[in-house]
Amino acid sequence: MGALVAPIALVFERLVGYPDWLVRRIGHPVMWMGALIAQLDKGLNGGAGRRGKGVAALVLLLGVTGVVSVAVAWLCRMLPFGFLVEAVLASTLIAQKSLGDAVAAVAAGLRRSLAEGRTTVSHIVGRDPQVLDEAGVARAAVESLAESSSDGVVAPLFWLVLLGLPGIALYKAANTADSMIGHKTERHLAFGWAAAKFDDLVNLVPARLTALLVAGAAFFVRGAAPAAAWATARRDAHKHDSPNAGWPEAAFAGALGYTLGGPRSYAGEVVDLPSFGAGRADLGPADIERALGLYRATLNLTLAATLVVAAMLWWLG
Repeated sequence: MGALVAPIALVFERLVGYPDWLVRRIGHPVMWMGALIAQLDKGLNGGAGRRGKGVAALVLLLGVTGVVSVAVAWLCRMLPFGFLVEAVLASTLIAQKSLGDAVAAVAAGLRRSLAEGRTTVSHIVGRDPQVLDEAGVARAAVESLAESSSDGVVAPLFWLVLLGLPGIALYKAANTADSMIGHKTERHLAFGWAAAKFDDLVNLVPARLTALLVAGAAFFVRGAAPAAAWATARRDAHKHDSPNAGWPEAAFAGALGYTLGGPRSYAGEVVDLPSFGAGRADLGPADIERALGLYRATLNLTLAATLVVAAMLWWLG
């Protein structure tokens, strides 16, 4: 069922997204997950045995998410055309439209002024925006676009295809937990260990699949290099501390002829990170827009792949 729901969810989210008025009225499913994670962090993260408590927090989060999502999926399948309701609900956990809009806003802001570019990019990255020059703002936007193509689009879709609505909900819960508590800080190094490791696990296949989709999409983007996308991903992805994050970033860098990554400043502290690709690092607004072209081609190829999978299952069923 997940494979049949996936292309509908993709099309609906790409066209409609999650309306701002609905966020203001009831919030967003990821916000609800985040509220539960915050409560678990507040209630369990202290004293001795923090790693074990972090494991318990992750189990509780996934347990609650699993029970609720299985119940909702069951109710959907009791309804006439309930698969459409399931697709709409699943679409709330995919971020194609919001990601593309946010990165396009950085390009538009940077065209107006460096100050506006810094402000808009601060909405999608955690690094210090005030230390970024124009090229730094542009690279930050492209890097965020590349990484989020995997954990915001391909990975949730992958788990939707495999496990339906519960699969995508459980993935987003795990990914949100990693983003909130999976940090190597004094507070979360032990408590967030389980969240970080589990997120690594559920992204292993999707991250590499994203790099492959980016390489395939490069065939349809003028001036992009499909072979360099995959070769750069295979060569440079391992440089990243994460076993997964380097794959989409290196694939974008190779496809577009950019150099991404490198040192970044967080809260006044410079972190020496690796570089991906061997092309231009002096990027600007036009380079962000070019990366968005590759992103849209990747979305189109992803949709085509889900349609093929759904058609094959329909034929076999």
